[in-house]
Amino acid sequence: MNIRKMTLMGALVSLLLVQEQILTFLPNIQFSTLLILIFVSHFTFKESLTMLLVYVVLDSLWMGAINPFYMVPMFLGWSVIPVAYHSFLRRTQNPHLLAFFGVFMASLYGLAFMPFAVFQTGVSMSVYLVADIPFQILMALSNFLTILWLYEPLNRRFKSALQGYVSTLHLEALHE
Repeated sequence: MNIRKMTLMGALVSLLLVQEQILTFLPNIQFSTLLILIFVSHFTFKESLTMLLVYVVLDSLWMGAINPFYMVPMFLGWSVIPVAYHSFLRRTQNPHLLAFFGVFMASLYGLAFMPFAVFQTGVSMSVYLVADIPFQILMALSNFLTILWLYEPLNRRFKSALQGYVSTLHLEALHE
């Protein structure tokens, strides 16, 4: 992987962090799932997991602690997207299918935290699930709407910008 690709990946991780922080006043309303879907559609599985790992570490640092009870489930939850996209979703670009996946993703993301929260706090699984339902519903609705409405135009724009970035790299390589 060259330095320009790593720089691009770093900028995209920064975008992911910034949008999350801007929307923190709205519980589980974010563009994270949408952005991660767009990123994994243009990067390899390994690159996507690397971006997610960096994102999780930086997010944890930003929130003030390196806490495995937060970091591990967060990484596992977000890792579902590249695993699904590069396997059973078979690199689909269908926004309807991806929007329904976003609904499913909200539940998986919330459930990834359950064993860690139950172990750390001592609450029962049923109490955790009941308390998490409103947050899963909000995330599911947010994922569904943002993916359905914004996936195609943002993905098209990102693809265009990426092609311009790649062609610039080729021109610079020719001049060296």
